[in-house]
Amino acid sequence: MSENSGNVIRLGLPVGSLEKSTMDLLERAGWLVSRRERSYYPSINDPEVSTILLRPQEMSRYVEAGVLDAGLTGKDWIAENQSDVEVIADLVYSKQLLTPVRWVLAVPEDSPVQTVKDLSGKRIATELVGVVTRYLEEHGVEAKVEFSWGATEVKANEFTDAIVDVTETGSSLKANKLRIVDTIMTSNTQLIASKAASGNPWKRNKLETLALMLKGAILAREKVGLKMNLPELKLDDIVTRLPALRRPTISHLAEPGWVAIEVIIDESEARNIIPELKRLGAEGIIEYPLNKVIM
Repeated sequence: MSENSGNVIRLGLPVGSLEKSTMDLLERAGWLVSRRERSYYPSINDPEVSTILLRPQEMSRYVEAGVLDAGLTGKDWIAENQSDVEVIADLVYSKQLLTPVRWVLAVPEDSPVQTVKDLSGKRIATELVGVVTRYLEEHGVEAKVEFSWGATEVKANEFTDAIVDVTETGSSLKANKLRIVDTIMTSNTQLIASKAASGNPWKRNKLETLALMLKGAILAREKVGLKMNLPELKLDDIVTRLPALRRPTISHLAEPGWVAIEVIIDESEARNIIPELKRLGAEGIIEYPLNKVIM
């Protein structure tokens, strides 16, 4: 299949564990994607974009080949496939958290293995066969790397000496009584493009617009807006307390001696800051959610 032409981006979206978080993120960014049951061709509210759902493990291969103009997939799978693609943006979100994931080398808690060197001649199960094989070569270790179709944590206790698996929080590894020996790589979602699409001015601009809005939606997920009124005499005290992205917006009210402030803060800070602002004299404090924060 040849590279797409014209003013339409053919965009691959991940199916599976990243699917829901990706759809939610796109909606916050302004693109509503609707999937009919059993269909891998979702509709999207943008005539300049057509979408298809693919496994992230194979996305970069189709982008590299030009079958897709662009795709959302993990940095890990791009490395696994050794795909020659253009990275338009790093988008740090995963299934549960707004943090990178880790691919870790893990062994049973009671294993004598302490470093990768101790795995010489042993067996390792993983989905990331290529990356793990290259990692072992870099450390001068000869071990058998087996492809795992899933439930990888179980295999360390029953079938192999070690595993390399992806983790966000480490809770699953602990639940399966596994101990981390080393981190192979960290990974996050990336918006990638084929070389041809990246070199096309219209498609490049469209993809950069998409990246800008997605980054704004990611940033907004952990922030809220605050509005409040306060006596102008208290302005310096309150502005000093506010951890704003930039200086807050300040407007004078019709009532002499009073001002209004609007500011963006981390949502996790709001529960501590709002009572303090109230004690400092702020009134009519409103906290509101954000869809996008564009830096």
